[in-house]
Amino acid sequence: MNVRIKLKDIFFTFFKIGLFAFGGGYAMIPLIEREIVDKKKWIKKEDISDIIAVSESVPGAIAINSSTFIGYKISGRIGAITAAAGIILPSFIIILAIAMGFSQFGNNPFVQAFFAGIRPAIVALIVIAAINIGKTAIKDRIGMVVAFITVVAVSFFRVHAIFAILSGALFGFLVYRLWPSKVKIILEKKDDRHDLS
Repeated sequence: MNVRIKLKDIFFTFFKIGLFAFGGGYAMIPLIEREIVDKKKWIKKEDISDIIAVSESVPGAIAINSSTFIGYKISGRIGAITAAAGIILPSFIIILAIAMGFSQFGNNPFVQAFFAGIRPAIVALIVIAAINIGKTAIKDRIGMVVAFITVVAVSFFRVHAIFAILSGALFGFLVYRLWPSKVKIILEKKDDRHDLS
């Protein structure tokens, strides 16, 4: 594919995702899977969970981080810049328009009804994203235990998300050091899924 055409395709694909990504980065994950994995086949479904993990582990909005990461995987540095620009532009335009008019129309019954209807839909998108990522990220009982402990720690004990992520990373490192055979089995399962796709 011509480089210019590919960059144009990257930009408009991420622009479309950004245009309909109500609810932030996590609500955007099902859209990314549909557009980038299923339609364009630019990356594999198994890679989504790794991309989200990396995007969540560094400063910045997950939507921008993940789009930059994916853009880089598709077409290097220029792909990363193009994807990031595509995902940012719709939000910038929409929020600018809302900021200019919200003070006048914020109490309008139609606007309030719009937001009342969109909130549950956003929750549904986030739940779908969690289920899809869980299918590829949780590969065994240890993964299920780590996920359960993280949910409990963050939900009930108010552990900050960054500490939960760092704890998971530390646990993974310890498993790698103490039980390398376990890591080998997990990696073999991932490779098998890549071969089947």
